[in-house]
Amino acid sequence: MILNWLFSRTARHALTMAKHVQKLVDHQRDLLAPQAVNEVTAAIQGLKQAAASGGKPEIETQMATLETVANKWIKPYPYSAWRENVEVLLVALAVAMGIRTFFLQPFKIPTGSMQPTLFGVNSQNYIRNPEGGIPSGMDRVLSWFAGDSYLQLKAGQDGVFEGAEQPFRLLIFSIYQKVHFAGKVYTLWFPPDYGTATLEQRAGLQPGQEFRQGEDIINLRVSAGDHLFVDRFTYNFRAPKRGEIVVFETKGIEGLPQGEFYIKRLVGLGGETLQVPDDRHLLVDGHRLDAATPHFDRVYSFPPETGPRESRFSGHVNSTMSGQHMAFFPDGTATYKISENHFMVMGDNTMNSLDSRFWGDFPAQNVIGRAHLVYWPISKRFGWNCMIH
Repeated sequence: MILNWLFSRTARHALTMAKHVQKLVDHQRDLLAPQAVNEVTAAIQGLKQAAASGGKPEIETQMATLETVANKWIKPYPYSAWRENVEVLLVALAVAMGIRTFFLQPFKIPTGSMQPTLFGVNSQNYIRNPEGGIPSGMDRVLSWFAGDSYLQLKAGQDGVFEGAEQPFRLLIFSIYQKVHFAGKVYTLWFPPDYGTATLEQRAGLQPGQEFRQGEDIINLRVSAGDHLFVDRFTYNFRAPKRGEIVVFETKGIEGLPQGEFYIKRLVGLGGETLQVPDDRHLLVDGHRLDAATPHFDRVYSFPPETGPRESRFSGHVNSTMSGQHMAFFPDGTATYKISENHFMVMGDNTMNSLDSRFWGDFPAQNVIGRAHLVYWPISKRFGWNCMIH
């Protein structure tokens, strides 16, 4: 049978036909008379036997027999083509949801807390374009693959900016956004994802702001945040390791908005004591982490004589060094004992990351997976490169 299936196209076609008719019989078994079920089943078996060892003429004869018997007994479905397409679509959706739930889940970086490892949609990446020119042709295509898109709206007359509505979204796509200016409504088609900010914040707009005819109301180059897949499979078989970039739920974490997902680097495990000295190298139970520690080679790659900087690898800073109020690490001598079955995480953008230095540890079960690979945009961070350091 295997050889016949491999070398005979007719045999493969016959087995596909037998499978299809068998599915119809199974669907209609409660509607068909016993005689009908027996005749169709016998014809299916005859076709399978011919496909297993018979020649092309015998297979074609059995196929014709099955077609005749099936047309005689099986009740036709109305809109059968639509039913088949809907069934295929539902199966595809079920498979996609299964992959998303148990294996790989897409995730976008909303903020800059993990820069420069992973880039988010934040103010630094929305740059007002002083030249006013927008790339065209191949340059525009290359910019799109790099994650850059452009928004431009010129004033058709003297007037006042009156505000912008929220983008209309369908599933994961922004379809359009309406902007009100000088008593008119302008539609921006397929606006980008603004992250945690609004169009007004990105473009520096305020209601009541005046523009002269021909001036740019909006002129932005929009750089998309990194989009990545989260591995939800691995942690079913082993515990997270220090240094891995993890995605976790904010549920139950005091001081954070509930029902959201954050991404940070895992720095502390249950039962450990952490300290953030002034040399910007974490101490874990008195042991200093450095560039030789797995997954921390970039984090601690900074020159010791260089002070910590925004969106640069600068180690980890405490409250005294950053100028921000960190409840659990006010200075280099403060220590924090992590509860059992809890984790502590910190962002690689040590000067601008709302992380465990502010709100402490959280339950291990909040972790949903680890960062797997960046699939968009196609930049130097594309692929697995960012995840192995």
